[in-house]
Amino acid sequence: MNKGVIFDMDGTLWDSAENVAASWNLAIEQSGLSGIVITKEDMYRVMGKTMDVIADMLFPDILGSDRELLLSNCYRLENEYLRKHGGTLYPDIRKTLEQLKKEYHLYIVSNCQAGYIEAFLDYYGFRDLIEDNQCYGDNGKPKADNIRILYERNELEDAVYVGDIQGDYDASKAAGVKFIHASYGFGTIDDPVPAIGTFADLTEVVPQVL
Repeated sequence: MNKGVIFDMDGTLWDSAENVAASWNLAIEQSGLSGIVITKEDMYRVMGKTMDVIADMLFPDILGSDRELLLSNCYRLENEYLRKHGGTLYPDIRKTLEQLKKEYHLYIVSNCQAGYIEAFLDYYGFRDLIEDNQCYGDNGKPKADNIRILYERNELEDAVYVGDIQGDYDASKAAGVKFIHASYGFGTIDDPVPAIGTFADLTEVVPQVL
């Protein structure tokens, strides 16, 4: 059977909040704006949300073309910054992915901008492990739709989504795939679901789910 493990990014594979905040502050400075400082805590508040929602939360007083230009600069500098500096990778990611790869196809689906997943894969050299990816920035579609798009494109017969927040669980349910909660991440899940306390726990939990 063609089985896949699909990963969320932030709070599941890594924590990029500090470096994303640094890159956004560079973009704000280059845009000539004053009085706006993005903190790591700000990024934690918006992790997992789509780009349009993030804009509403972080830049409520900047509207129209000014906001579009600022966001474009933020995401461009973010991708460049992460390609050079990475983020904080959770322990045992490569070793665990290599073990899972022996039995399953591995993918990433995220609500991020285009280029974010690729920056992650290139910085850590994970392109040999992750076969395909899909994100909000590619098509403007919600995570549930993108999980389904990736599922069908890769002709999967069964899959599990690994994520850390309620929105990840909701998306997996809507997409019709199983779910594992990365409880070390940024959020909790309302329903009882299979969970991992560390990324390495996936080698035991995934076979129980798929």
